[in-house]
Amino acid sequence: MAKLALDLHDIYNRGAAIESELNRVISEAVAKKVSIVEIIPGKGSGQLKKHVLRFLAQPEIKKLYHRIEKDDKNFGRIFVHFRF
Repeated sequence: MAKLALDLHDIYNRGAAIESELNRVISEAVAKKVSIVEIIPGKGSGQLKKHVLRFLAQPEIKKLYHRIEKDDKNFGRIFVHFRF
């Protein structure tokens, strides 16, 4: 498996559910040694994307992945790259 995807459209207004799903997908990627996780916060006002980026910037999360890529063609996508 090379890629996991997480679409946050359905839970955009529930902070605890967002954190839970982000934790779940990052943990799953590490456990399964997936190279890329695609997170889709959507375009909207950009607040959900900022929330996701703040989550990914936490030191305990940041040490789990290699780098973040913001899709230059689609503002509503973030790629988290892992190196195993």
